[in-house]
Amino acid sequence: MALIFPGEEARRPGMGRPWADSPSWFLAERASEVTGRDVPGLLLDPFGADHPPRTDGAQLATFVLEMVILADLRRALPAAARPLVCAGHGLGEYSALVAAGIIGFDEGLRLVAARGRAVQEAAAAVPGTMAAVHGLSPDTVERAARSVREAGGRVWAAHLDADGQTVLAGDPASVARCRTLARELGATGIVPLPLGGAFHTPLMADAAAAFSTALAAAEFHRGSAPVVANADAQPHHGPDGWPGLLERQLTGPVRWADSVRTMADGLYCDMFVEVGPGRGLTALARRTAPRVSRLTVSEPGQLPAVPRTLVRSAA
Repeated sequence: MALIFPGEEARRPGMGRPWADSPSWFLAERASEVTGRDVPGLLLDPFGADHPPRTDGAQLATFVLEMVILADLRRALPAAARPLVCAGHGLGEYSALVAAGIIGFDEGLRLVAARGRAVQEAAAAVPGTMAAVHGLSPDTVERAARSVREAGGRVWAAHLDADGQTVLAGDPASVARCRTLARELGATGIVPLPLGGAFHTPLMADAAAAFSTALAAAEFHRGSAPVVANADAQPHHGPDGWPGLLERQLTGPVRWADSVRTMADGLYCDMFVEVGPGRGLTALARRTAPRVSRLTVSEPGQLPAVPRTLVRSAA
């Protein structure tokens, strides 16, 4: 079993409401104590307590909700406490690190809060935008972005999500030029993403520098399972190297398709369980590793749907 966790792009208004009566909701209250933010408000308010939404609040809310869902999932499915491997998309990497025991919940809160502040400040200083390109290979999208950069633009392939889905990020004018090139190259669709910056690109260099202090002070452990890192799509079994990997993640692409292949083909994982709002990673996994079984747990009503064979095997 692999536990996979979505990132900030999965966040939606009021996403914590279905979980407000969960026995694990105390984690949201604990998050408020550690961070000084109204985390239940971020999860329950239809506008997420930040309107217009801010990336620092969105990141914290997404991380905490995934921790609430994970705790409830482990009650329904004990095997979820002993995954073969964990991975997260962008921000979801911090949830994966907690799930694998490499960082604790409180440490995860401190890191996510510090990351959110650093990214929010960088995005305010250097405005950016993102857009998902469908129907082209990642190499083709990156070639289009490179041609824009060679003409003085600032745009990169930021999410390498699947063979036919890549996310662009950069300054608005450069992304617009790259979108035009992508259409000319045969893109079947281009969808703007409601995110507040050019994440996972060199435009986040100031955020990476600011965040490095928090990473250097964080405590990483051996853990009980490896986490496949966004930065290199490789499994990392212990504490070594994570500060550098998490810093690189801010300025480099999320190598999600390769991460899925690592879990399915390299580690022989045959079940992906997506823990968090939405079902975007489940859809991407279906495209990249169609033979692997998939389960989404984004609402309490999905907990009884855990396959009984998995419950028996965990007994």
